[in-house]
Amino acid sequence: MLKTLKTTLVATSMLAVSMTAVIAGSHSAGPYAPYAGQTVTAIFPAHPHYDAVMKVLPEFTKETGIKVEVDQLQYLKLREKSTLELTKREGDYDLMSYVVFSKADYVFADQLENLARFFMNPKLADPTYDADDLIDGYVQNIGVAGGKKGYLPGPTGSLFGIPFGSETSVLAYRKDIFEKHGIKVPETYDELLFAACEVPKKEPGMGGMASRAASGHQASHAFLLHLAPLGGRVFDDNWQPIVNNEAGVAAANALKTIVDCGPEGATTFGPAEAAESFRQGTSAMFMDSIAFAAGFEDPSKSKVAGKVGYALHPKGVRRGSQTGGFGIGIPKNAKNKEAAFLLMQWLTSKKGDLMIAMEGGNPSRFSTYENAELNAKYPYSATFGEALKYADPDWRPIIPTWGKINADIGTTMSKVLTEGLDPQEALNGVAERAKATMEEAGYYTWQK
Repeated sequence: MLKTLKTTLVATSMLAVSMTAVIAGSHSAGPYAPYAGQTVTAIFPAHPHYDAVMKVLPEFTKETGIKVEVDQLQYLKLREKSTLELTKREGDYDLMSYVVFSKADYVFADQLENLARFFMNPKLADPTYDADDLIDGYVQNIGVAGGKKGYLPGPTGSLFGIPFGSETSVLAYRKDIFEKHGIKVPETYDELLFAACEVPKKEPGMGGMASRAASGHQASHAFLLHLAPLGGRVFDDNWQPIVNNEAGVAAANALKTIVDCGPEGATTFGPAEAAESFRQGTSAMFMDSIAFAAGFEDPSKSKVAGKVGYALHPKGVRRGSQTGGFGIGIPKNAKNKEAAFLLMQWLTSKKGDLMIAMEGGNPSRFSTYENAELNAKYPYSATFGEALKYADPDWRPIIPTWGKINADIGTTMSKVLTEGLDPQEALNGVAERAKATMEEAGYYTWQK
């Protein structure tokens, strides 16, 4: 069901009445003065990070005099509405959240503002913003386009968004189950796969690890989650598909082992279903986004609260945790771009990032993860901060053709998981079709 929250973040009519005094008073000499009284309209997803954002937005209005209205939508509805809005001559939104793989689509269609001109404007750019403190992998993954491979940093790259609700992968595990049976917390993939199939032997009725596996995007995501640490990539540097090499087959076999040793119904799981299996105690491990941790520790919703340990994404031939989630950007057709930039800057500042993290959001800054108060409130944050050292912005190619290739990987992996299709045969087919897609899109033009 579509959940729409239309919220004008001015708490009372009295505050609205007194806004004239605010504009004339405390904001008159500050950088926000020219924009006090304006309204920034944002579109955000229904997501734990953005639920935390909603709690701190009134502070922004209090400090700046800039009002904020938010449409908060379920993700698929958000993407659908955002895509439509960006095609209008004048859009309804000044600030938009987008999931990482939409970056290529929006930038290629020239629908997001390049942020350089805002950061170059001394009247807008906060000199204490400290962009070096932003988590590198997140910035590269969600914000940069036009550099190496078209989606990674490089001399020709530009910034189109800032990470905001970005995520990496960690391993959550049942401390009590592992201790009871003397199972080692996995540090390597061999140990991970052993634990995944050992748990059901020791605890009948409990799956080893809950994982995404449903046909389509979810099965593709799960496969790619293992491909990078096992040493694989979808393409080489010349855009030749290599997803069917030894590393690719190893990733497919790893996913099949995890699903075969997983809980009942595992082949139909998306992220929410996998997380729910772990939260209800029917799986002993869950390896996915850090965004789910708060739900595991909520005793009103979770049967495993207080029993969960957190570890780094295990190492294959290297460490390589995923990068994903959301960022925020300014649409090309926005009405109030400068005020939107000020909101973006405030939300992702050191102060804003910490405020949101304390409410349960996902930090975008290294300094936030190092904050003692945050780590006291959420002890798992220290592990998450360590995991970010290995966050891989290149674990999937964020290019305009990715949607088609990603869907093909997901459909094909589902056949491996549910129909017994041989992984090598399956990936050979993916590689052949991916090459045809890339050829049609012109990726080999300069190689002829």
